[in-house]
Amino acid sequence: MKGEILNNLNNPGQLEKMYRANKGAFKREFKDAYPELEGNTLADFWNERLKYESDDINWGTGRELLLVITGALLAGVIAKLPVFLGLNEEVFYSRNIGFIVFPLLTAYFAWKNNLSKGKIVFVVGATLAGVIFINLLPHVTKSDTLILSCVHLLLFLWSILGFAFVGGARNNEEKRLSFLKYNGDLVVMTTLILIAGGIMTGITIGLFSLIGFNIAEFYFKNVAIFGLAAAPIIGTYLTMANPQLVGKVSPVIARLFSPLVIVMLVVYLVAIVYSGKNPYNNREFLLIFNALLIGVMAIIFFSVAETSKVTKSKAEIWILSILSVITIVVNGVALSAILFRISALGVTPNRVAVLGGNVLILINLLLVTVQLFKVLSKKAEISQVGKAISFYLAIYFAWTIIVTFLFPLIFGFK
Repeated sequence: MKGEILNNLNNPGQLEKMYRANKGAFKREFKDAYPELEGNTLADFWNERLKYESDDINWGTGRELLLVITGALLAGVIAKLPVFLGLNEEVFYSRNIGFIVFPLLTAYFAWKNNLSKGKIVFVVGATLAGVIFINLLPHVTKSDTLILSCVHLLLFLWSILGFAFVGGARNNEEKRLSFLKYNGDLVVMTTLILIAGGIMTGITIGLFSLIGFNIAEFYFKNVAIFGLAAAPIIGTYLTMANPQLVGKVSPVIARLFSPLVIVMLVVYLVAIVYSGKNPYNNREFLLIFNALLIGVMAIIFFSVAETSKVTKSKAEIWILSILSVITIVVNGVALSAILFRISALGVTPNRVAVLGGNVLILINLLLVTVQLFKVLSKKAEISQVGKAISFYLAIYFAWTIIVTFLFPLIFGFK
C-alpha cells in the first residue's frame, strides 16, 4: 500500500478511497512513508488529519467483522475436536495446538492482502503439509525428534503467517518489520483481552456459586476454551483496525524494559559465577539459559522494529547496542556449553537443534550489533538495523523446515 500512496499522492480522490477502504492499514503505511514526503502540501495535510485520533473504536466493515467472528468460533471448534471426535487430548494438543489459531490468522491476512492464487496455493499447501506430517509421525514415548518437530512446527506456522502478512513480497523489509511490530502489539492486546476474560470468568463463577450452582468445570470446558482460542483472533482484528489502541503502549514497553533487561542480565551473569551452577554440566540450566536468550533476543528485535522508522536519541541506540553485546555474551556461553556437551556426551537431536538455533541467532545478533554501532558512529541509518533483522527471517524459516520435517527422518524418530 505504501507504493500506492506514493503513486497517488497528487490524486486526493484516490487517497480518500484507499483510506476509507482500510483505515488501519492506510494509517500504518502513511506513517511509514511520511518521512519521505514531509514538505509536500497534500502529505502534510494527511499527516495532520491522521494525527487526530477518534475516541471511537473502529469495528471495520460488517463483512470483516462477520469474518472475524466466524474465525473466532471456528478456532473454538478446532480446540474442542478431541471432545467431539473422542481423541486423546494430550496427543492432539501437543501436535496440533498451532493449528487452532495460526491458519485462521493466516487466512485473515491472505484475505486482507488479496493474495494471488499462486500464493494462496503455497499457504494452503504448506499448512496442509504441516498438519499431515505432524499427525502421521509415530507416537514414540520420549521421542526428542517428535518434541522438536512439534515446537518448531509452531515457528513454521508463524512464518507462514508472516508470509501472508507481508503479502508474499520477497524484498519488503518494512512489511517484515511491521510483522514483528504486529506480534508485539498482539501480545499486548491479547494479554489485555485475557485479563478481562479472567476477571469475567471469576465474577461469573462466583455469582453462580452464590445461588448454589457450581459451573466451574462446565465453564472452563465449554466457554473458556472458546475464549482462549478466540483471543488472538479478536486481538489481531482490534490491533489492525485500531492501531492507535496499542500503538503508543508497545514502544513505551520496549523503552522501559530494554534498560531493565540489561541490569537483569548483568546481575544474572555475575550470579552464575557465584552460584556454582553452569550450563556445561546441567541440562535443565542450559535449557533455561537458552529460553532466556530467545526472550532477550525477541526484546531486541521488537525494540528495533519499533524504532527503525523514526529518529531515535543516542541514548536509546546505546541501550540497544549494550543489550545486543550482552546478549552475544549470553549466546557465546550457551554455544560453548552445547559444543562441550556434544564433545563429551555425543550427538543427539536436541543438541544439534539447539546448536543450529544458537549459531543462527549469534550471526543475526552480530549483524544487528554491527549496524547499531554504525548508527552510533553515524555511518548508517537506523533503518539498516531493521534490514539486518528483516532479511534474516527467511533463514529462520528455512531452519524451522529442517527441524520440523527432516529431523524425525534423519534421526530415525528417536
